[in-house]
Amino acid sequence: MRSAALVSAVLGGAALVVGLVAAPAAAPAANSAPAAFAAFHGSPAHIGSVAAQVSGQRGSFNQNGENWSGVAVTGSGFTEVGATWTQPSATCNSSNDLYAPWVGIDGYGTSSVEQTGVQTDCSSGRAVDSAWYEMYPANPVYYSNTVSAGDSITAKVTRSGTSYTLVETDNTKGWTKTTTKTYRGSNGSAEIILESPTADYPNFGKVTFTGVTINNKSLTSFSPVLLDASSSAGYEDHTSAINSSGGFSVSYEQE
Repeated sequence: MRSAALVSAVLGGAALVVGLVAAPAAAPAANSAPAAFAAFHGSPAHIGSVAAQVSGQRGSFNQNGENWSGVAVTGSGFTEVGATWTQPSATCNSSNDLYAPWVGIDGYGTSSVEQTGVQTDCSSGRAVDSAWYEMYPANPVYYSNTVSAGDSITAKVTRSGTSYTLVETDNTKGWTKTTTKTYRGSNGSAEIILESPTADYPNFGKVTFTGVTINNKSLTSFSPVLLDASSSAGYEDHTSAINSSGGFSVSYEQE
């Protein structure tokens, strides 16, 4: 996706967040967006394009992921990506804070995205978690199943031809949602990402991804791009090196 198009899409989501911050934060029904609707899609892009402002602050940080952090693997013909994490207990810095850990095929340098994860929305003044999936350019679909801080979440996207299956499981609460869609994706990347469409992150502490697989192989079989999110104030989080088991973590730095 071209950067200009993505920034426009993200700004559209951000504007709607601002307009709906007074809405109640009740658990969303399936196929409906919660109060702070925003699309999680496309290549990393800044709101306001502040990438140049952090270029001199790299130090020990990874590649500037702008509103993305985590890992991306590029190539072709991707058929599977999955990971498990514990949903953190986030502290809201403002009502504009919105972020999501997700796994997906495509999105890093491609215009198609097939992804699923958990959103944390602070528009009500407190952190509210919602499970979702998205097949861009269709809007995200939010599940009615409850997600809580401390829950173990496993997410996976698999592909066979043009058929994509997105599976999200709350291992703690014992529910699983499976969605299969026909879609013509580029299949040019696979990611495990933390993303903020509003470019504002709550203090999530640390998210550790385990059981990471791409094409049913350990992440250690690949040479992923490591990304850190940034803003005009500097880097907002930091992605660790990949460990011997193929896992990694993303740690909050600042808002």
